[in-house]
Amino acid sequence: MLESRSGQRVLTGVHFMLGNYAVAEGALAAGCNFFAGCPITPANEISERMAKRLPEVGGHFLQGEDELGSIYAVVGASLAGAKAMTATASAGFNYMQEGLGYAYAIEAPCVIVDVQRCRGENFATQSDVMQMRWGASGDYEAIVLAPASVQELFDYTIRAFNLAERFRNPVIVMSETTIALMRERLEIPPAEQIEVWNRKYTELPPADYLPFKAPEYGVPDFAPLGKGYHTIYSLNPHDERGRIDWDPDVFERLYKRITGKIRENRDLICHTESYHLDDAELALIAYGSEVRPALDAAEMARDSGMKVGVLKLATVWPVPERQILEVAKQCRAVIAVEMNIGKYAGEIERVCAGVCPVHKATRNRGLIHAPEELYQFIQGVWA
Repeated sequence: MLESRSGQRVLTGVHFMLGNYAVAEGALAAGCNFFAGCPITPANEISERMAKRLPEVGGHFLQGEDELGSIYAVVGASLAGAKAMTATASAGFNYMQEGLGYAYAIEAPCVIVDVQRCRGENFATQSDVMQMRWGASGDYEAIVLAPASVQELFDYTIRAFNLAERFRNPVIVMSETTIALMRERLEIPPAEQIEVWNRKYTELPPADYLPFKAPEYGVPDFAPLGKGYHTIYSLNPHDERGRIDWDPDVFERLYKRITGKIRENRDLICHTESYHLDDAELALIAYGSEVRPALDAAEMARDSGMKVGVLKLATVWPVPERQILEVAKQCRAVIAVEMNIGKYAGEIERVCAGVCPVHKATRNRGLIHAPEELYQFIQGVWA
């Protein structure tokens, strides 16, 4: 196991680290001080690492009796002022949806890591991508980040905490068996070079404070603990004071703000990276571990005289529509690459509709695409 330096939250230096450990170290660097989770492969090393490291830095670890108890423990810790996280795998993520829906409704910032696997087996897949957006009940907007390497598991976990704290929203890190159980080079910068965002607390006295009052698409301030503030956190429709209020206008106003705080800040949240797109006539759009063979295939295509680029979706939800549309306007065709039956490819088709055709290089066989496979697919589209 990676040696930790007792009491040190940020393990500055260069490491050769397991992806799941990188998640844990990213969480600690972001200020995480509470973790709850139930054992499940291939996410177990995250819990293992957090169980060892959190007590070293004054945090708390809870092994939940199941996934539902774990997500509710995380939400409770968040409301108590903690930066809280859980980790699970696809089957366990199913059980978390009720608690996740509650977190969206009461605007509890927290981080959920879903290490995707095929049903019951630790084979590669990206088949949870739609559940990450639509799994919970009610109206809400999800933020989902898609790392493609061990380094990004560390970096994106920090970003997940920052976005959760900034927008008072659950944030999901979409991990995968491929990168979670992979060892790669990881560089952890000094603590002072890591951007850490903390939630905003109200400066109003308890008599004037309304726990869910915010501008139309804004984020409410939290109440400091132990200072005489009292808040009801209810899944039910609630007014600005937190009181349950079944009134159509109150209900609509609440959910327009909860969804609007994400939609109206899409440009701050969505992040993509471009490779060889300056002169590209054909673009591969990929996320997560599928970015890796997509980049290799694009290089192979370029060596063969085909102007091919890659748009990497670091954020999959909200959909980075502006960036996808820019690529669609430039290229004569787009190839959607993913490890499922073509779920997110439908979102890419929606954005590109009427602008350029979308071809689907999709499959769900428990294996990441090989670069040669994508290169052959490119040849067929280019011809």
